[in-house]
Amino acid sequence: MRIESDYLGSREIPDDALYGIHSLRAKENFPDTTAFHIEWYKAIGFVKFACYLTYREFTKALNSDSEISQKDFSLIDDDTITLLINASKEIIEGKHFDQFIVPAIQGGAGTSINMNVNEIITNLALASIGQKSGNYTHIDPIEHANIYQSTNDVIPTALKVATLQLLTTLEGSINTLRFRVEEQEKKHRGDLRLGYTQMQAAVPSSWGQLFSIYSEALSRDWWRVSKCFERIKVVNLGGGAIGTGIGTPRFFIMEVVNQLQRLTNLPITRSENLIDATANLDTFVEVHAILKAHAVNLEKIVSDLRLLASDIAGNQISIPKQQVGSSIMPGKINPVIAEYVVSVSHRVYSNDQLISGLCGQGALELNAYIPLIGHALLDSLKLLISANATLSSNMIQGIEVDTDKSKEQLFRNPSITTALLPYIGFNKAAILANEMKNSSLNIFEANEKLKLIEESKLKDIVKPENLLKLGFSMKEI
Repeated sequence: MRIESDYLGSREIPDDALYGIHSLRAKENFPDTTAFHIEWYKAIGFVKFACYLTYREFTKALNSDSEISQKDFSLIDDDTITLLINASKEIIEGKHFDQFIVPAIQGGAGTSINMNVNEIITNLALASIGQKSGNYTHIDPIEHANIYQSTNDVIPTALKVATLQLLTTLEGSINTLRFRVEEQEKKHRGDLRLGYTQMQAAVPSSWGQLFSIYSEALSRDWWRVSKCFERIKVVNLGGGAIGTGIGTPRFFIMEVVNQLQRLTNLPITRSENLIDATANLDTFVEVHAILKAHAVNLEKIVSDLRLLASDIAGNQISIPKQQVGSSIMPGKINPVIAEYVVSVSHRVYSNDQLISGLCGQGALELNAYIPLIGHALLDSLKLLISANATLSSNMIQGIEVDTDKSKEQLFRNPSITTALLPYIGFNKAAILANEMKNSSLNIFEANEKLKLIEESKLKDIVKPENLLKLGFSMKEI
């Protein structure tokens, strides 16, 4: 064991641990077991990398100015910066995540997150020059690994990096799902079915039209998600503790976000008001509201399809059989993909309430709850990506429609007589509907008995291309 100290006292740390006293105190203080998102961890590596590259450029600029270079500055030597850069690259790759011991739920506005990564980077750098972990006289977690940084600009900036990366994935997953839905829409464009209002038979429709309402909703989701980048891309890196940049060279403030943009290939930009970007987290509320809207659409889609595929609805469609449904009922298959998506949606709803509430808890220049806000945001993103993926490949793609059964059901349902209103009026159509219902006849059989409209005219009216027209023209009557 090694001994590490801070101004609160000392702690024993395992000799081979890359974490240090700050991380250990956090683990002791926050006895949560919820795992921190590795995407955020990797993003912190990108932010650190950008800070070290910017520091290197800063020192080059100082050394190139003869007037300034003669002044007595205490600068980190380039060899040490190189060691820190190399260590940050390992964080970007997700290495040593087992040494990140700070849980997702914590206090302290993310200081523990920042220090855990600082300690890992420092001890990796020490190991690369043959020094033992904790020998901070050579390289220090605060003096070196945290140079010109604050938790309050590093952690939210890294969260936005991770969010932008996941938004890109989410955008792609929505498009893939939309493509699968559109395949079903095209396949069943002219296949007739009953439309329903309030779960009661209403008017003729088609399977293509049903799938079209899902593809349109997903198109809106894609558009809204694409707009999230504009909000999330604005970061406060370089602003320091509250966004005033105190203790940070102006060169560093102006350059560090450009470095981060180049490293990540993301459309990141420095906020014009770093104090605002540090104090206010309403952009996370706005973006998550868009994620919630997507979750609502996903729940609506799978709830509809689960209902239509149910025994209660007469199995109007069949969805892929994915796994055995019961340990006691032989042959039972459950709509598990739909149930998973509904579960994901409701988790997103709860995350939305959490994010809204905690973003409102920001006090004056800082919000102390960004760790849990960020955790919930990334949780929703990853869950929605997974929901889109499994819905696309394990459900939508394999849906089969019994078109003959749907057509027969339509022609036997009295609601089909709605199509005759422009031709024979409501009263005669009602007589035909009652005959269909009371005698269990389809529309052709009932009309043959009552002779309310010419048979040829009736057959023309109920052709798919005529039933599915948008309204009617007077020339058609």
